[in-house]
Amino acid sequence: MFKKGEYIIHGHNGICQVDAVTHLDMQGTDSKKLYYVLIPLSAVDSRVYSPVDNQKIAVRKALTKKEALELVDEIPDIEQLWFPQDKVREEQYKEAVRSCDCRQWVKIIKALYMRQQERMAQGKKITVMDEKYFHIAEDNLHAELALALGKDKADMKDFLISRFDEIQPV
Repeated sequence: MFKKGEYIIHGHNGICQVDAVTHLDMQGTDSKKLYYVLIPLSAVDSRVYSPVDNQKIAVRKALTKKEALELVDEIPDIEQLWFPQDKVREEQYKEAVRSCDCRQWVKIIKALYMRQQERMAQGKKITVMDEKYFHIAEDNLHAELALALGKDKADMKDFLISRFDEIQPV
């Protein structure tokens, strides 16, 4: 169980701070069940109420600084997540995003960055679907790394590029 003040990754809500672990006195909720009261960093004026025993949404503790730096060091060795068929690729990207796994986000970013480069060389634009998942994965990854490393999210792309001048930017 997470504790008050901890940062967690909570499904599509992204990074949230645990504001409380409590029983809810609300109509339609089980008053015996424990809930996390979460504050999403992307919407600090809102609250998310999530059962502690929720099995439907991926929830994990946010990366520590050490784990974030280890992930950054692993980026060159992380394989791309690529499927040539659009429907299969979209399903795999949805699943990877829902997993709340940073390495899955890196796989998406690497694959779609390479696809974007190939399409640009052919005089084509990236597809709307590819662009959507590229931005979701990039936003999630940059937000979590920024939190763990104590940096501004807007600086993460440049930080990653500076760490790996010899590889493609993430």
